[in-house]
Amino acid sequence: MQKKRTFKNLMITGGCGFIGSNFIRFLLDESDFNGRIVNIDKLTYAGNPLSLNDIEQNYPKRYHFIRGDICNRKQMDTIFKSHEIDGVCHFAAESHVDRSIQSPDPFIQSNIYGTYTLLETARNHADQLTLFHHISTDEVFGSLNDSGYFTENSPYQPNSPYSASKASSDHFVRAYGETYNLPVTISNCSNNFGPYQFPEKLIPLMILNALENKPLPLYGDGKNVRDWLYVTDHCHAIWTVMCASNLGETFIIGGDAEKQNKEVVENICEILDRLVPLNGNQYRSLITYVSDRPGHDHRYAIDCTKLKQTLEWRPQETFKSGLEKTVQWYLDNKEWIDQVRTGAYQEWIRKHYYSASGF
Repeated sequence: MQKKRTFKNLMITGGCGFIGSNFIRFLLDESDFNGRIVNIDKLTYAGNPLSLNDIEQNYPKRYHFIRGDICNRKQMDTIFKSHEIDGVCHFAAESHVDRSIQSPDPFIQSNIYGTYTLLETARNHADQLTLFHHISTDEVFGSLNDSGYFTENSPYQPNSPYSASKASSDHFVRAYGETYNLPVTISNCSNNFGPYQFPEKLIPLMILNALENKPLPLYGDGKNVRDWLYVTDHCHAIWTVMCASNLGETFIIGGDAEKQNKEVVENICEILDRLVPLNGNQYRSLITYVSDRPGHDHRYAIDCTKLKQTLEWRPQETFKSGLEKTVQWYLDNKEWIDQVRTGAYQEWIRKHYYSASGF
């Protein structure tokens, strides 16, 4: 293990999204990080600065938000210079498979061109850069049958426009490390869940639909398998990689929690049956099977032995404990949910950021 890295001015792209906002919260509230965070987010539909309202109030000297576009090279260059950025954690991405099937173009722009722009900016400021860490997904490896696991040596076989765009960005990051000697690391994670997740994703969608007595739609037979990772465990893993790994390394991050989609939804229903009983019925009666989506990968499963052995990381939450916390969070945060589902937070963004930033 190499000597521990430290950062004074850390740029986090996509910090108003689900994992990014949790990572910022983790760094400032729970980790040993004592520098400044510059959060860059374009504030598209899933970027919500209200998720970090308390962070902005509690850490006024250590947290700075800038509404920005990672595809804008001039703006990124200005931020690198003016904030003396010495570390980058790159979350910003379009990330929903269904949306990528309907319209691939935003995924090409953000995930590929945006990553390229950031890499070029970082290369231009390489003398001040300690690390460029790139966040990716296990979906770049394609689909598994009922046996086997993804590892750091798995071949890339993306099956959706989303995963293809992330695969491309992974290759660009690695290539910049090899070609230009840029200090890079990459992590590929399994499915995250936890607080502040936009309700288009499986777990929050099912929680909120169930609470409104709406159908709980499952693709195909519901037997597609995903490895689930509680978001705070993921944040801890990212920080461990950023601080302690060798340059040029890639790490797979998983939660040791393979579950069929059907099982995930049934577990949510069981928790809700206990916490907020449905009059005269059980929530699982709302489960509805719908036509499968095109190119739906059968199974993802992670072998993160390298991360465990090399950097001594372990997930702290089981799927059961993480899901309990997640359901309870959505029950306790109705105001945030209402803002997201009604688009009210977008009006707040327009008032506070659109005119001022010139977007």
